[in-house]
Amino acid sequence: MQQSCGSHRGMELSTEMSMAPPANCRKRKCPPPGLRDIHEDMLERVLARLPPASFFRLRAVCREWRAAAASPTFLDACARVPSRDPWFLMLSERPRPVVAFDAGERSWNPCRSAPGSMPVAASGGLVLYRAPATGELSVSNPLTGAFRALPTPPQGQGVPQLHAIAMYGSPYRVALFTGEVPDLSMSVFDSSKDSWEAPVALARRSEASASSTDAPAQGGGGVDDSTVYFLSKSGDVVATNMQRSASKQYSSVAIPSERGAGEAVAYFLGHSGTVVACDTATRTFAELPRILPVHFEYSIDVVACNGAAYAIVLSEYLDTASLRLWQFADGAWRQVAAMPPAMSHGFYGKKADINCVGHGDRVMVCVSSGDVNGCFMCDVGSDRWEELPKCINSDGEVNEFLAAFSFEPRVEINV
Repeated sequence: MQQSCGSHRGMELSTEMSMAPPANCRKRKCPPPGLRDIHEDMLERVLARLPPASFFRLRAVCREWRAAAASPTFLDACARVPSRDPWFLMLSERPRPVVAFDAGERSWNPCRSAPGSMPVAASGGLVLYRAPATGELSVSNPLTGAFRALPTPPQGQGVPQLHAIAMYGSPYRVALFTGEVPDLSMSVFDSSKDSWEAPVALARRSEASASSTDAPAQGGGGVDDSTVYFLSKSGDVVATNMQRSASKQYSSVAIPSERGAGEAVAYFLGHSGTVVACDTATRTFAELPRILPVHFEYSIDVVACNGAAYAIVLSEYLDTASLRLWQFADGAWRQVAAMPPAMSHGFYGKKADINCVGHGDRVMVCVSSGDVNGCFMCDVGSDRWEELPKCINSDGEVNEFLAAFSFEPRVEINV
């Protein structure tokens, strides 16, 4: 019996010893499973799904994450993300650090820009810049800072006046519209060929004449591009010649053309305040009817949303101000959205100017004057409006913005 008990006791001691933790774990606690244990491919897929603003922060976490953020497989994982909420690159009158509004996170984030240049157009995840002094064009990814200068565009006869610049497609194209209505010309840069096409003259579309005959019914003015002067309600002398904001002097919007793959219809404002539509596929243009009478003081801009072009008009009538979105269809303008009167009434008597930009189903409206400044967002489908939160800079001051350009924040896009 004693021998049996001794054997039983020995088995107990052996069991206790086998269940005891290793000696090295008594001195150092074993860490639980974490991100370090995730396979590298899976980690890159997780990081690619983070909000784009996290791209700047994840590189500072550790060396492994910094290396992952620069790896080709991580960029491939980012490219597989179908879409991202837009960022709006903000323009200010004062030279300040460049910021963008993240529509998804509803936050203000730092951005990168081409030095010494002004943004003039955007497409996908890229922004087109133009140097005011030289006219040199360059393309940049404002999220990563990748940058390249475009070749010098060809010159037609003489030195035609630059009217508008459009950027569209993937691979991206850049179209320069020069001259004055009705003598417009176009030059196109194709990034897939890294070259410019020779300038071509644009012909007026046959349906433009039908539109111009409808123009008096829409308020007069026709397609006459001459300047008319009249007295406003306040007694000021007002010219019908459109005074475009310096920050969006050459801006236009582009929607896909139904007449050619990779082509677009570019919309921009003529000097008389009419909306001009240029089809890059057919090399034609048309002037759309006026929304308001020629003897009417208002601010207007054009945007593109969900493959359609809209005109946005800020006007005053019956001692109040209204801001409305219009779409041109079947030869006439129809209203599709309007800012609530309680919100737009604050612009009455302020002589405010609007600069607008669209992306997806969103439209951002920047309202600026000496007395009022604010940025507003509209969901076109639901006609829901909201004022954006103020952007406070490092000095504790509120940034005042004049205009914006929209882009899709993609770290994987090259210039």
